[in-house]
Amino acid sequence: MPKKPDASNAPGSHAISPQDETTGMSRGLASYGDKGFSLFLRKAFIKGAGYTDSALSRPVIGIANTGSAYNPCHGNAPQLIEAVKRGILMAGGLPMDFPTISVHESFSYPTSMYLRNLMSIDTEEMIRAQPMDAVVLIGGCDKTVPAQLMGAASAGIPAIQLITGSMLTGSHRSERVGACTDCRRYWAKFRAEEIDAEEIADVNNQLVASVGTCSVMGTASTMACIAEALGMTVPGGASPPAVTADRIRVAEHTGAQAVTMAKERLTIDKVLTADAFENAMRVLLAIGGSTNGLVHLTAIAGRLGFEVDLKALDRMGRETPVLLDLKPSGDHYMEDFHHAGGMATLLRELKPLLKLDALTVTGRTLGEELEAAGPGFKQNVVRPMSHPIYPQGGIAVLQGNLAPGGAIIKQSAANPALMEHEGRAVVFENAEDLARRIDSDELDVNADDVLVLKNIGPKGAPGMPEAGYLPIPRKLARAGVKDMVRISDGRMSGTAFGTIVLHVTPESAMGAPLAYVQNGDRIRLSVSRRELTLLVSDEELVARAKAKPISPPTAERGYRKLFLQTVTQADQGVDFDFLRAPSLQGIIPKSE
Repeated sequence: MPKKPDASNAPGSHAISPQDETTGMSRGLASYGDKGFSLFLRKAFIKGAGYTDSALSRPVIGIANTGSAYNPCHGNAPQLIEAVKRGILMAGGLPMDFPTISVHESFSYPTSMYLRNLMSIDTEEMIRAQPMDAVVLIGGCDKTVPAQLMGAASAGIPAIQLITGSMLTGSHRSERVGACTDCRRYWAKFRAEEIDAEEIADVNNQLVASVGTCSVMGTASTMACIAEALGMTVPGGASPPAVTADRIRVAEHTGAQAVTMAKERLTIDKVLTADAFENAMRVLLAIGGSTNGLVHLTAIAGRLGFEVDLKALDRMGRETPVLLDLKPSGDHYMEDFHHAGGMATLLRELKPLLKLDALTVTGRTLGEELEAAGPGFKQNVVRPMSHPIYPQGGIAVLQGNLAPGGAIIKQSAANPALMEHEGRAVVFENAEDLARRIDSDELDVNADDVLVLKNIGPKGAPGMPEAGYLPIPRKLARAGVKDMVRISDGRMSGTAFGTIVLHVTPESAMGAPLAYVQNGDRIRLSVSRRELTLLVSDEELVARAKAKPISPPTAERGYRKLFLQTVTQADQGVDFDFLRAPSLQGIIPKSE
């Protein structure tokens, strides 16, 4: 019987052992019913791009390219890819960049959160579909880093995050400004008629001085810090601004480290452990991080079978002060944090509270990396534990009959005078209702009232937009009112500030208590008691629900239909239920 031809021994090819079929160009072969032919065909096509057998025998490192003309936060992606490739080649790997969805906060309709899960699916499936022994994830803008970490966590191969970096700050009439806390501050001045159209146009030209992500502790910076705290970046990967040589060097280092991870089979589940998530939670609290960070961290954890205990997180927050002096909780910007030593400086202060044995993408533990970072130096951006910016963690978890599943408030950016408050509800049924009436001089509202916005949750909007930062009614803004208690089932930007209750769970679109709040109801907020109470009897709420039953929103087709049918609530990360891990691995943070 003639011997079957072996395509792997054809001229210009190399013999392939069974072990090799899980690595390099032999990984994940397209199915033609003949593995030898599948590899033969793959190599034939890739050689059309000029690759040699020597190159194709190296560990293959994928590079997720999220560059887009619609995404100035990723405007440095070409330079980063070049540096990552250099690092990969120097370490003996073969770099292969590939495109995925790129989501920008300001260029995504109806909201970037609506597309985060789609980007995570794209990332996961492209990692699975294409041969790579490890992947470098290039992300920066708010939803891109969590989407990539979610997708990579599900894909399961070695993965390392490369942050695009923050923008530089600008200057408006000798005042240092940066997106987007200063965006909101100046827009509030404009709405209150404290500045004119000419000045607001001048400000618009200065807020974003370069490509890169927001220069304050918004969601992008929060996720950068969380990624490093999780052990998913090289040391120092969170803080270098986008347009600096430091950022390019981090990119080169990231490429080289990806090759090492591929060779050592350092898969993502070995890094994203329960201890890693606890460290990330500590950091989220200590940096006065974006409330969005909690939703994203919950979603990433859910991909690995971990559930977040909000009550335990709140207990953690009581012993974890805000140490980072960055806007909106403080005064500085990300480039100042970088000059102050970045995450190493912060982690050094938090060391007694951290799980130092957590493994990082370097193959060393967090404790080992902190030792390697040295003793630090004098600076004024990261405060010592004895002199914090705020005595507790930036985020507090609230519960009560208005939020049976919990709600949160960024207490470090709230008005202390309003954190113990009772007021009359002024209700807006949805975002359109808010836009139509908020600036009307006929609106029945005063400074002591509580603004309530419904139907901006995961299903209600859909996509849980950052509309939770309700504007101060124009007639009150003109009178000098700067803050009010505001409540919604939506989100707000991490760059925002004010006494704002968010992520009310369940959301109003699900027929939850929030759906039945009426104008004139009394609402009590007590951050000290972690309480959010609608002062309406249970019997009255039941009667209102019977009088006006609510059905969750639906759609006829497409991604919107998939989203509405499968998206979870805020306490489960607003992920799709079918993307979460099939079994529970543990609860985080662990109760002491």
